[in-house]
Amino acid sequence: MKLANAYFMQKWPDTGKSIITNRERPSNIWTRAVYYEGLMALYSIDPKPEFYDYAVSWGEEHRWGLRDGYVATRNGDNQCCGQTYIDLYNIEQQEERIIDIKASVDSMMATDKIDDWDWIDALQMAMPVFAKLTALTGDTAYSERMYAMYMDTKVRQGLWNPNDRLWWRDKDFLPPYKEPNGEDCYWSRGNGWVVAALVRVLDILPDDRHRTEYEETLLAMLDALVPLQREDGFWNVSLHDSENFGGKETSGTALFVYGMAWAVNNGLVESEKFEPVIFKAWNAIIKEALHKDGFLGYVQGTGKQPSDGQPVTYTSMPDFEDYGLGCFLLAGSEVFKMVQ
Repeated sequence: MKLANAYFMQKWPDTGKSIITNRERPSNIWTRAVYYEGLMALYSIDPKPEFYDYAVSWGEEHRWGLRDGYVATRNGDNQCCGQTYIDLYNIEQQEERIIDIKASVDSMMATDKIDDWDWIDALQMAMPVFAKLTALTGDTAYSERMYAMYMDTKVRQGLWNPNDRLWWRDKDFLPPYKEPNGEDCYWSRGNGWVVAALVRVLDILPDDRHRTEYEETLLAMLDALVPLQREDGFWNVSLHDSENFGGKETSGTALFVYGMAWAVNNGLVESEKFEPVIFKAWNAIIKEALHKDGFLGYVQGTGKQPSDGQPVTYTSMPDFEDYGLGCFLLAGSEVFKMVQ
């Protein structure tokens, strides 16, 4: 974890530097925010001042603001940075760290609209923000709105398939859409985002009155994922069609490891069943994806389906390499706890 993180920090010494791919984007977008989720997880088990300072510098460079300074955004991607802002506020109570993220969520709370999360990635980007604000303020209105929005995504929009115990990425993939082999399309990293969302909410709000819903859904997903693991330890980008851009993929695999290891550490699953799956996946990432300089291979680029962000190889550079590292650090933080 330290090797991979050092590679990234050395490559990006300026935390406010824009990210340039097909166009220029500010560095407080969701991809970078996911990295900082991972960095804070690393900091929680290895509290080095340079990790904390790097995260604080990122917040300060953006004046603790959301993407493009748009406080009234309802987009979960733009709010993802608030997870780390709130974490840093909990360490040092400096009000400027949470003013904008709280104002953004409060602007949503002032309306009755609950259908914003129409793609499953948004659950990971935004749900932990609502949960953290609940824990911070003691106001359960945030967690109740979070639950209402989550259930709208799951039930009314119908992105959860209770039969396969997996999620369609968005309405574009609902039946009759099929993979080339005739199966439903379940995108690996998309389902990984949901696993991470549920883990983070359960971890932040252990006594939430909707815990049973979150826990049961998480455990159903984890159980469904076990038989889908590749022989080499990874999961394919397409969970039900190994031939549709099949191959090793690090980000989805890391998110599944994160969820499974957290569930073991919190006594929610049988360690005898899940530990072999976890260690097989983690060791596969370490041995086959992690380069000697800390670069992570086999990370699918941004998108929403198996064909996006291809090719995915040991040496391929995704359009954004930050979120893959964030997923890896989240997974590693829980694996570390398992072996202590």
